[in-house]
Amino acid sequence: MALDPVTNTAGGAASLQASGISEQDFLKILLTQLTQQDPLKPMDNTAFVAQLAQFSQLEQTQQISDGTTKAIAIQTSMQSVDLLNKTVTVTSGNGGTSSGSVTAIDFSGSAPRLTVKPTTGQTMTGVTLSQISGVQ
Repeated sequence: MALDPVTNTAGGAASLQASGISEQDFLKILLTQLTQQDPLKPMDNTAFVAQLAQFSQLEQTQQISDGTTKAIAIQTSMQSVDLLNKTVTVTSGNGGTSSGSVTAIDFSGSAPRLTVKPTTGQTMTGVTLSQISGVQ
């Protein structure tokens, strides 16, 4: 049974951040637009409300993205904890595989790292969930 780690594939706010648009940038643009408008031809109320709605939608999308990222981190941690004391098959970088029991989990980095003790051979540390190809 192959075990695939949970990963974040949502674009959402991450893509907005990558394009350089932030809440502060949006507010600066809106403020500049209001201060530079022609007093005899003020901004159309409909356009102003539409921009505010877009800002609100951006903020909600960012909150959803943050919540999703946190949920994925929790799910990945739970997957790791479920592997404790189970025998797993680990695929190494050179294509070889070995089996052993998960004896410890390190949560200090951005992703959990497992310690796998095979029945024979040297203990493997720093094993990622993507390296696990089977659980027994």
